[in-house]
Amino acid sequence: MHRSCFKRPSRSRTISRSVFLACGLVVALLCATPRSEADSAPDWLRALAGETLPTYSSDPVAVILLDEIQTTVQSNGQIDTRHRVAYRLLRPEARDKYGIAQVDFDNETKVTSFKAWTITKGGQEMSLGDKDAFETGLSSDDLFSDIRSKLMKFAEPNPGNVVGYEYVQKARPFVYEGDWSFQDTLPVRHARFVLDLPPGWEFTVSWFNYPEQRLQSSASNHYVWKIDDVPAVDYEGQMPPRVAIAGWVGLKYFPSDPSQRPKTTGAWKDIGQWYNTITAHRRDPSPQIKQKVADLTSSISDPIARIRALTDYMQRQVRYVAIEIGIGGYQPHAAADVFAHQYGDCKDKATLLSSMLQEIGVESYYVVIDTDRGVVRSEYPSMHFDHAILAIQLPPGVSDGGLYSIVNDSKLGKLLIFDPTNTYVPLGYLPSYLQASYGLLVGPDGGILIQMPLMPPATNRLLRTGKFTVTPSGDLLGDVQELEWGDPAAQQREAFLTAQPSKRAEILESFLGNFLTNYTLTGASVGNLEKYDQSLLVSYKFTSPGYATSAGGMLFLRPRIVGDKYTNYLTLFADNKPRKYPIAFEYATRQDDVFDITLPAGYVVDGLPKPVQVDCDYASYKSESKVEDGVLHYKRTFEIRDVIVPTDKLATIRDFLQQVAADQQSAAVLRRVAQTVN
Repeated sequence: MHRSCFKRPSRSRTISRSVFLACGLVVALLCATPRSEADSAPDWLRALAGETLPTYSSDPVAVILLDEIQTTVQSNGQIDTRHRVAYRLLRPEARDKYGIAQVDFDNETKVTSFKAWTITKGGQEMSLGDKDAFETGLSSDDLFSDIRSKLMKFAEPNPGNVVGYEYVQKARPFVYEGDWSFQDTLPVRHARFVLDLPPGWEFTVSWFNYPEQRLQSSASNHYVWKIDDVPAVDYEGQMPPRVAIAGWVGLKYFPSDPSQRPKTTGAWKDIGQWYNTITAHRRDPSPQIKQKVADLTSSISDPIARIRALTDYMQRQVRYVAIEIGIGGYQPHAAADVFAHQYGDCKDKATLLSSMLQEIGVESYYVVIDTDRGVVRSEYPSMHFDHAILAIQLPPGVSDGGLYSIVNDSKLGKLLIFDPTNTYVPLGYLPSYLQASYGLLVGPDGGILIQMPLMPPATNRLLRTGKFTVTPSGDLLGDVQELEWGDPAAQQREAFLTAQPSKRAEILESFLGNFLTNYTLTGASVGNLEKYDQSLLVSYKFTSPGYATSAGGMLFLRPRIVGDKYTNYLTLFADNKPRKYPIAFEYATRQDDVFDITLPAGYVVDGLPKPVQVDCDYASYKSESKVEDGVLHYKRTFEIRDVIVPTDKLATIRDFLQQVAADQQSAAVLRRVAQTVN
């Protein structure tokens, strides 16, 4: 489960493709016939349509001819933005992917103008205006927001044509900062950012994931940056989030008026102070909250057990529903309101839990964080957050044994990081998507940037034990037990609990189908399914006719019967092309398989797989097989120790996984022997 609830500051993106659009509306837009107006295309679009494109080896479906942001900051703090985007469509697939112009807005960001044009390869010009736009809101079963979208289908978005749009938007932001994301999944011919500031205002600019470009103009508070031929961010499997590797610029504006200065996030401490301001008194308890805390904890004496009683309640009794309108995209609702309604978003749930913890004498602090690892940069204080969790201050003298998501602070002591929103990750653990990231702890004196821990491999365990029997005809009977905790348990729990009970066996059948060509699941059970702070127990039995293959009086038996150790990652290197980006594992983990395979009567072992032990900076693997009293004992251990493999180390992880894959496919050879007749 991966939910976020913060509104990030406006990020000017090359492609604004909202994931919240209703399917029916998209279909309607694609099927609608846009009405052509008499107005001709603007000169800037005509000039782009006349350009000759370079050759692109990646054969893109379209090219972004222009992505231009013109930002004008008024002396009263209002920010006006003019955004121009143009594409040349190259392949038929571009009709569906880039055939719609879109602008998002909310109650604080008004769209005052929205136009779109098409210039066909034959030179015909077609124009659309505001009256041709469709409008849709953002809402779902667990989210309501004031974010809305205006959309227009381009006239004739066919290969060879040039399409473009322009909108003007006015905003009065809560903080004076903005982003320019000039690199995306298509090549960009021209990217341009224009900034106009009032007299006396200052700014800072920070470049990320791309070489810094010099100013083209800086006269009279008028600043221009321009980049030509920005390469596309190509998709690669298991790459870090695109926003963590694509080029972007962060800008901050500093007003000349001291009264407006608090809106500028100059340092992490400033952001924390601002957040303290908008969350003041939100955690004040109501009589009903006090009574509920007493009901949940009065009979419990152990401090950690008391905390766990409250965290369990928050995760499973208070529903996730987000209502984010205006400042509500940042500011939580009052704890009393969240409790009364029994629902809220991530920052609401953190607020109510913090209020309840205060009632048992435990202090806690907001931690704002992004659910995409690598988005928050320690050197660039900003509001690049989309999620809120809690740092729970452990009382002095309380043991932290069994609690792994600990951060030690020189002033605040031991802090237990906890996500009240994720239903399946219990106290003491941290969801994988929050690990090894930066979060801003909102302390009493302002913000403190802290790094989230990466849970060690032993906290994310899978222990799979199996007893198997092979018949003389090569059939296999299996009885397997899996003991899981940490992230493997959380993900498996979610899979089982979100499936209909009658469909849960299909999860195990799908798993077995990855390793067995012919099998029947004959029994299965799941233990501790809803006991989230205990290990998950999964048991299953199956038969697999003809598992061991026969040839010339020999049986060939693969001791690794079920389970794969990340060898699917080898597909990332299948085309032999050098990767551009690192490989990102989801979490560190230790996984053990221990199998006892009873060999068929009338056969002896003629050969066993050689023991294997391989190690690299990021992972390790070892396996061994031996036979005692007619039983083949097979065991192996696999560990991932670090989650990001940089590009200069990819050959190392490829070679490591190739050795793992070879061992997984290795077979024991059984030879049939003559039976003695008495």
